[in-house]
Amino acid sequence: MSAYPNATAATAATAVDSESADPCCAAPLPVLGRDVTVPLVTGGEVTYAALDYAASAPALQRVWDDVAAYAPYYGSVHRGAGYLSQLSTDLFENSRATVAEFLDCRPGDQVVFTRSTTDSLNLLAAALPADCQVFVFETEHHASLLPWQDARVTYLNAPRTPEQAVATLERALADRDPYGPALVCVTGASNVTGELWPVKELAAAAHAHGARIVLDAAQLAPHHPVSVQDLDVDWIAFSGHKLYAPFGSGVLAGRADWLQDAEPYLAGGGASRKVARRADGGVDVEWHTTAARHEAGSPNVIGVYSIASACKALTEAGFDTLVERERHLIATVREGLAEVPEVKVLSLFGDDAPRVGVISFVVEGWNSSHFAAALSAEYGIGVRDGLFCAHPLVRTLLGSDPQTQGECGAPEAAPGERSLNAIRVSFGAGTPDEHVERFVGAVKELVRDGAQWKYRTEDGRCVPDRG
Repeated sequence: MSAYPNATAATAATAVDSESADPCCAAPLPVLGRDVTVPLVTGGEVTYAALDYAASAPALQRVWDDVAAYAPYYGSVHRGAGYLSQLSTDLFENSRATVAEFLDCRPGDQVVFTRSTTDSLNLLAAALPADCQVFVFETEHHASLLPWQDARVTYLNAPRTPEQAVATLERALADRDPYGPALVCVTGASNVTGELWPVKELAAAAHAHGARIVLDAAQLAPHHPVSVQDLDVDWIAFSGHKLYAPFGSGVLAGRADWLQDAEPYLAGGGASRKVARRADGGVDVEWHTTAARHEAGSPNVIGVYSIASACKALTEAGFDTLVERERHLIATVREGLAEVPEVKVLSLFGDDAPRVGVISFVVEGWNSSHFAAALSAEYGIGVRDGLFCAHPLVRTLLGSDPQTQGECGAPEAAPGERSLNAIRVSFGAGTPDEHVERFVGAVKELVRDGAQWKYRTEDGRCVPDRG
């Protein structure tokens, strides 16, 4: 099947600036929205500094251009005899192969397309064998912490070193009773602290004790290369919207056996190979044993293709260059925050731990929601405040000291409750130096001079008081 015209519309445009010999000085990858301006409450406009990549990253320009080039050729997948249906089916399955290559999957692994990391891990939770025990650290994002409610779950306390994480898991797995099937779920990079977890060592510990392991790579895959074979994990889950492809798709990739043995995640067309009436009036169903078993319904072809496009774009840009440039951005932020005594950066493993571009902190004398609102309204900087869908971890890191209430409080804090929340700044391949430099300058100015505007709570959010 020949490809549609202009299938890769912007390959050259996404390349890192080849004229720069120093990777830390390489240009950011072009992303959608990079020139958007926003109004400031104090007057005027400024280019928006999107520093909430950990929640959802902007689409790469390459991804947007590829999707736009394909969109006129959209057709139903696996269900049509027409040219556009055949072309779309080819595109869909080629995207599956691209993702498998991006993740360095093993022969025989399945790549199942889902809606998100959350969806992927709920799918795997539904595929657990009988009497399977699940082991998960309290440090996980809720997407990894909560899907296992129908299983026997052991929640492990937050470790303070990577070595402690491995030792804690080994003890828990060795002591499990009965000594049956088990699954470990662990993040690759924390969505709160950005710190990298010892995934390879945790996988070795799991396998040594007869357990399997699933890696939540939502925060890892956009920043670092991820290899199923090198890490020796059994499954990987991630989301397109964090991989610069925010079009509603995600991935669960890994071993086929548990997936093949489980009932389909959703029952319906596409998951079934054959459906026939029985003599007694009922229905017999033969389900697919391929990834289609868990992909019932018309698939999100554009979302899937956008993930494949992002995988290609990041690979072509070169992770060595992307990682080195991100280290430069991390250093800029961390060194800038270290110059402000009132700022406390949250960490599990300490200042020297390797990390991705995700940094959370609190500011003495400020409620974090108030501080984040001022960054947005007065400086055009978008960050996140709250507990980041990782409530146990953030509460552990913050301890029991309530924050200053200020003019408005945390959205998670009901009237009369302690206000516990933090500020998170996150960035990636599309972030220009100016955005993180503006952020550091804004933090220093707010701490030194205070906010220029009054703020109030409205519908649970801290917003400028416009009188």
